[in-house]
Amino acid sequence: MPAFKTLDDLPDINGKRVLVRVDLNVPFSDGRVTDTTRIERVAPTITELSGKGAKVILMAHFGRPKGQVVPEMSLKPIVHAVEEVLDHAVAFADDCVGEPAEKAIAAMTAGDILLLENTRFHKGEEKNDPDFVAALAANGDVYVNDAFSAAHRAHASTEGLGHHMPAYAGRTMQAELEALESGLGNPKHPVVAIVGGAKVSTKIDLLENLIDKVDALVIGGGMANTFVAAKGIDVGKSLCEHDLADTARTIMAKAEKSGCAIVLPVDGVVAGEFKANAENETVAIDAIPADKMMLDVGPQSVMTINEWIEKAETLVWNGPLGAFEIEPFDAATVAAAKFAAERTRAGKLTSVAGGGDTVSALNHAGVKGDFSYVSTAGGAFLEWMEGKVLPGVEILKK
Repeated sequence: MPAFKTLDDLPDINGKRVLVRVDLNVPFSDGRVTDTTRIERVAPTITELSGKGAKVILMAHFGRPKGQVVPEMSLKPIVHAVEEVLDHAVAFADDCVGEPAEKAIAAMTAGDILLLENTRFHKGEEKNDPDFVAALAANGDVYVNDAFSAAHRAHASTEGLGHHMPAYAGRTMQAELEALESGLGNPKHPVVAIVGGAKVSTKIDLLENLIDKVDALVIGGGMANTFVAAKGIDVGKSLCEHDLADTARTIMAKAEKSGCAIVLPVDGVVAGEFKANAENETVAIDAIPADKMMLDVGPQSVMTINEWIEKAETLVWNGPLGAFEIEPFDAATVAAAKFAAERTRAGKLTSVAGGGDTVSALNHAGVKGDFSYVSTAGGAFLEWMEGKVLPGVEILKK
């Protein structure tokens, strides 16, 4: 039984005005949407509500207009893409509040779908201004949030509306929250977390939250260099935040105290320059030449990581193990991703991954569809992993 209200808790909505917050912040180029993934993700909620006779009123942002009307950030040009994905006509209102919205909503009949103009054209959206919230609330009877990617923002359309009317999680929001609950909220142990990426400084909160919740924490990417250096090992020209050595040592000490194993590379693939197919060699972690940089963890490290994945019941992944965007420094990330996917397909592992680079890396490895859940939410996923309260989720709780 979820702790938040879902569409299963909705009363009869036939003829009701349902305000639905969606993420339509899609890539747009040369007059067309180049990736419809985000539209596809919210389609089940929209279709279900429309099928139940609701007047479905979509709210979304596009870009960062900062409270100004910026014509190139209008949602109007994406209406056609939304119609194609939904296979349903979609009307458009030139504003999300006031007379344009009122007229468009008044013209709706049961099952109709309407997209309101960019909510961020109003300063009150990001400020969660009570007057703007009230103006938005005047458009509907029920509120559904299906935009987990914006749930870490306490904006008018992501949090404020929940104080004015009954609030429910859409199907995509529900799937995301249930996946995250299985990942860290109430996971099956052992739990292994893989955290990679360039810098420790951007993930201190994340690491400190994870060491109390997981059985093993695998650290890869440029972050690993900082931890290795903090142990007194020379990492040569590798990307490294030497000023965070004390922070790294503190995290390792806390992990030891809480019984969380910290898994660092034991070998690495090093090169003299950061470019595709640069001349490289694999060396022990304590034998990195002074004029070389580590761009990927080595095969021995991958074996260790995969041994941890094999022991795990749950895997949470955020960030690549190396410079996966250039060959051959994608090898470790691809190998570990494929092994995790294989375990997941066999029903032996619950695997939850998220973050922009992570999604790209899993796509690159060809296994994105094999993980239990892959979040495209970016900042919201990271804040959830950091253990922070997400305002757009809190408002949906029972």
